[in-house]
Amino acid sequence: MDRYTEQRLFGLLARASAALIVGVLALVVGVTLFRGGRVFLTDPAVAVTPPGSRYMLDGGGGFLHAVLGSLFIVVPATVIAMVLSLSTAIYLQSDYSSERTSEVINMFLNVLWGTPPIVYGVFVLTVIIAVGAQTSLIFGVIAIAIFQYPIMTRYADEALKAAPDTVKEASYGVGATRFETARVTVRAALPGVIAGIIMGFARGIGDAATVLFTAGRSTQMPGGPFDPATTLPILIFEQAASFNAEVRSHAYAASFVLIVAVLALIVASKLLAGRYARFAPGGRHS
Repeated sequence: MDRYTEQRLFGLLARASAALIVGVLALVVGVTLFRGGRVFLTDPAVAVTPPGSRYMLDGGGGFLHAVLGSLFIVVPATVIAMVLSLSTAIYLQSDYSSERTSEVINMFLNVLWGTPPIVYGVFVLTVIIAVGAQTSLIFGVIAIAIFQYPIMTRYADEALKAAPDTVKEASYGVGATRFETARVTVRAALPGVIAGIIMGFARGIGDAATVLFTAGRSTQMPGGPFDPATTLPILIFEQAASFNAEVRSHAYAASFVLIVAVLALIVASKLLAGRYARFAPGGRHS
């Protein structure tokens, strides 16, 4: 086989692979939106209605408790993970740590990123048992924050490393401190940092294994930080296996909400990255 034939064959395989991935993605999104959309056409308030007393048996009411549970767990977790990850990413820069230290920490972060979410859930569950507590919303926040931390840190670290050296040089040239220089560098790296935060949020709101072991499950509205709570992925998992067709249809409606939320976050990531690109040297200016 000559090299031109190999090139054509490789191009064909690359296009076929891309078409397969796009096709599968379109099929998954399309089926979810179609079946979930039909539920919203017949019952538009299902996502903003509290569940009934026998919700998991007859589908009476809606899944507002899962929507609020997802927000009450993921939003605080994202804030905690954002602060910790940005602090770690700044420390990993050459201004604060040696190259060897940075490499070792990044190795552990890569391991944490590749760790299955259920491991984080089991770890926090072990802590819950050790302190004699019970599964609750607050432990779900802690578990999701730990899960998001390596994702956001790696995004922020790469964004800060990609910032032009001229930013640091100019900052130090006018007598700025390391902290002031770090603030300037973060501003230059905002598009990448924001992308990491939104990606962490999307991963957190779509995770079930971590929350299942730590926040538990409930068909009640979230009562407080020390009460059990459920999230959309857990609700989908439970409803999809129900014998009741009405309950199963709510699983598609919850999937509809979840996939629309993730798609909206991806679009928001692109828009915000473009908006804040003007703070980076050579970025767009409005």
